[in-house]
Amino acid sequence: MAIHTEIDEQGIAVVTMDNPPVNALNIADTYRLAEIFRGYKHDSDVRVVILTAVGRGFNAGVDIKEMQAMEGFEGVLGTGDACYEAFGAVYDCAVPVVAAVQDFCLGLGIGLAGNCDLVVAAEGVKFSMPEVDNGALGAATHTARLVPEKVMRWMMYSCEPVAAEDLQRWGTVLSVVPGDQLMDEARRVAGVIASKPPGVIRKAKWSINGIDPVDVHRSYRFEQGFTYELNLMGEGEKARDAFIRGERESNKAAQ
Repeated sequence: MAIHTEIDEQGIAVVTMDNPPVNALNIADTYRLAEIFRGYKHDSDVRVVILTAVGRGFNAGVDIKEMQAMEGFEGVLGTGDACYEAFGAVYDCAVPVVAAVQDFCLGLGIGLAGNCDLVVAAEGVKFSMPEVDNGALGAATHTARLVPEKVMRWMMYSCEPVAAEDLQRWGTVLSVVPGDQLMDEARRVAGVIASKPPGVIRKAKWSINGIDPVDVHRSYRFEQGFTYELNLMGEGEKARDAFIRGERESNKAAQ
């Protein structure tokens, strides 16, 4: 199982991504993530959720190898739909979601963290959106929830990362702590929320989403259209083939 869940006596649910080597998620696991977060609407025992990962990285994106192994555009369309569902489920989760991010956060990880209510991070974490290098688009909506608008544009055009310490300075990461203290900090933050009246917190989450200046569902869907255009143009296929070749060359060099 690439995703584990648990709920403690405080009503803190912990959703953990566990898919070595870098916590990239395939289509089925991404849909599973959406299912888990949507399910909390009907679970009154859950007061707050922590989304985290174990091993290397919070999330390194989608499973490109799976996409390339599928016929035609099946992989691209399946991945796009699964990401839309997962990002929307995190954003619409009935209770607040705290992302606990370690090592690095790329691609799909940006979409997940960007749609969480709060983010805590380990020292030195890098947030990156290498979409242009990968022949895809679609995460400006979520990146803009983590960094200022002009920085978002630079991240998209350059594919260069930004540090968690910068995000904390911009006010989009709540706290940055040593890596061995990350989950303690996430539980501390979640514990504050869990101590509040649960019915009020659920309404607060709904009301805050309702005044968001950007409709994340519509905005992300608009961006996805350009990913599909790039695939029809052959740019996406070209970038994914280059990635697979790079993986093979790396594996040969390691042998």
